[in-house]
Amino acid sequence: MREVYQILKDVALGTRVMTRIGRQTWDEVYASHFEVEVDGWRLSIYNDCDSLDYVETCIAPDSRRWSFDSSQRFGTDPVELMSTWEHQTFERLLKSL
Repeated sequence: MREVYQILKDVALGTRVMTRIGRQTWDEVYASHFEVEVDGWRLSIYNDCDSLDYVETCIAPDSRRWSFDSSQRFGTDPVELMSTWEHQTFERLLKSL
């Protein structure tokens, strides 16, 4: 999970590039899952009415898989680990895809 957070942070810092998977933009998805790819990692991110909410799933290039579990305690979703600046920057980048 911290590894997934590091990917989100790196994208926000501009050291990794994120690309959209699929045709719909962030605005078109609005309240559903939005899939992106970062250096072979596939992430499904939940767009909650135009706001970055949580990472639903993440598949690593070596096929390891991480999935969101709402029954787990605070801090188990990589988005929760992001600083305010990282969150805002990552969300802005999602909207620009």
